Amino acid sequence: MQLVLGLMIPFLGTTLGSAMVFFMRKEMNGKIEKLLLGFAAGVMIAASVWSLLIPAIDMAGEQNQVAWIPAAVGFLGGMGFLLVLDSLIPHLHLESAKPEGIESNLKKTTMLVLAVTLHNIPEGMSVGVTFAGALIGDTGITMAGAFALALGIAIQNFPEGAIISMPLRGEGASRLHSFVYGALSGIVEPVGAVITLCLARQIVPALPYLLAFAAGAMIYVVVEELIPESQTEEHSNVGTIGVAIGFVIMMILDVALG
Repeated sequence: MQLVLGLMIPFLGTTLGSAMVFFMRKEMNGKIEKLLLGFAAGVMIAASVWSLLIPAIDMAGEQNQVAWIPAAVGFLGGMGFLLVLDSLIPHLHLESAKPEGIESNLKKTTMLVLAVTLHNIPEGMSVGVTFAGALIGDTGITMAGAFALALGIAIQNFPEGAIISMPLRGEGASRLHSFVYGALSGIVEPVGAVITLCLARQIVPALPYLLAFAAGAMIYVVVEELIPESQTEEHSNVGTIGVAIGFVIMMILDVALG
């Protein structure tokens, strides 16, 4: 039960954020949107370092591997994996008028949802692999640390859910449909978490690589999407402040609870 709760926490954050479409009548204020995008970036950067890369390096050393090799190989693998998905899956970022990925006839709302779904994949992977490390034991990852990561991602998923549901409402979708689309964009997280959890428990020596892989995938999303969107046009300094706040909160969660 504890494990199920931990895996579902990030999805709950997305769902609650998407529900804001029922309470907010107007489009989201530009400053607030940039602050939230920066906040999400800060959380993901801190989680990648404290919850994923550092444990990967420590674990590799304990397994008598060259400590930096799994971290480097896994990190680059995660970056490459998201690069391939980003090139193949048709999607549309919030501040962009031109779709990315292969050409398709999908609706704009569908491609907006796919963009969020795409960057939720590494978040699900990171939660799954940290819970795997906590369950296996002797990995340096505690159950409290795994919950801290899940909670941190849920916190940044809350504004993320609102960021996707509110523009959908602005595109003409009903409040209910906007909520459902926003919530469904996060369903990939528990699914990805379960798949990664099962894989990691079966291949314990590969756990450092999987931790670093998830970190690389998360950093790809930060560099490719979150930071650029938080820095476009006016009020870019607000996005920078959001990064600082998100980073510090995630760092405190990981150090205090991990």
